[in-house]
Amino acid sequence: MSVKKDASGRRSVEAEVEVPGTPEEVWAAIATGPGVSSWFVPTTIEEREGGEISANFGPGMESNSTIESWEPPHRFVAENADGMGPGSPAMATEWSVEARSGGKCLVRVVHRWFADTDDWDKQFEGVEKGWPAFFRILRLCLTHFRAAPSASFQIMAFTPGATADVWAALGRNLALSGLAAGRDVRTSGDAPQLAGIVEHVAEGKEPEFLLRLEAPAPGYAHLVAMSMGGQVYLSLHCCLFGDRAAATVTRDEPVWQAWMAKHFPSSIDATT
Repeated sequence: MSVKKDASGRRSVEAEVEVPGTPEEVWAAIATGPGVSSWFVPTTIEEREGGEISANFGPGMESNSTIESWEPPHRFVAENADGMGPGSPAMATEWSVEARSGGKCLVRVVHRWFADTDDWDKQFEGVEKGWPAFFRILRLCLTHFRAAPSASFQIMAFTPGATADVWAALGRNLALSGLAAGRDVRTSGDAPQLAGIVEHVAEGKEPEFLLRLEAPAPGYAHLVAMSMGGQVYLSLHCCLFGDRAAATVTRDEPVWQAWMAKHFPSSIDATT
C-alpha cells in the first residue's frame, strides 16, 4: 500500500473488493445510510448532489462530508473539508461500482487530496489499510443478508497491557481461542450468547475475528484489538439482520456492556 503522487501535488490512496449483487443492490449497500451502517459505522446520507454524509466513529468522532457528484448506481464523490483532522488537507472520496460477470460487482474507493509535503501520507495510508477488514464485512453482508433490515451495537474498551495478552484474555473469556476459518463456534461461561461460523481470523499486532452468526440472530460479530495511546483498544461490533434484529439488540447490548466492564474494567461503550 502506498500513496500515489503526481507533479501537481495531487495524492491518492485506494482500495477495492469484488462482491456479489447487481449494481443496484451493491449501490444500496454503499450509498444509503442503512446500507453503510450495516457493515461500516452508523451513517446518514442525503442521497443527492449537495447532500450531506455523516459517519459516526464513536463519541466525539463524527466525520462530515458533502456530496459533489451523484450518479446512481455507479459513482459518487464526497468532499470532507476537515480531511484527517485539524491542519490536514481536505479529502475527496470517490466510490464506484462496476458490474462484473457472474452476478458480481467491483467496488472501489479512492481518497484524494492535495499537498506539497508528505506530512499526512502515513495517516492516509492508515485509512487505506483499514478498508480490507470492512470490505470483508461488506462482502459477507451482500452474500448472506442482502437488503435485510438490520440493527447493531458496538462495545469498546480501553485497557492496560500488551495487545497479545489482552487479546488472549478476550479469547479465553469468550471461549474463542485457537480458532480457524470455517470452524463452528459458541461462547460459553458468563459470556452472552454468540454462535456461528468463523469467517476470518487474523493474529499479530492488530488481531481480529469475524464471525457469521446464527444466534442470537442471523448477523455477524467483528472483534478487534489494537494498541492505542499506551493502552489496548478492544471493540466488539455486532450487527443482526431480520425482523428480530432490533429487539435482540435492545436486549443484548446492556448485557454486553456489563460483561465488558466486568472483564476489562476501564471500558467505554457506544452503540452503532
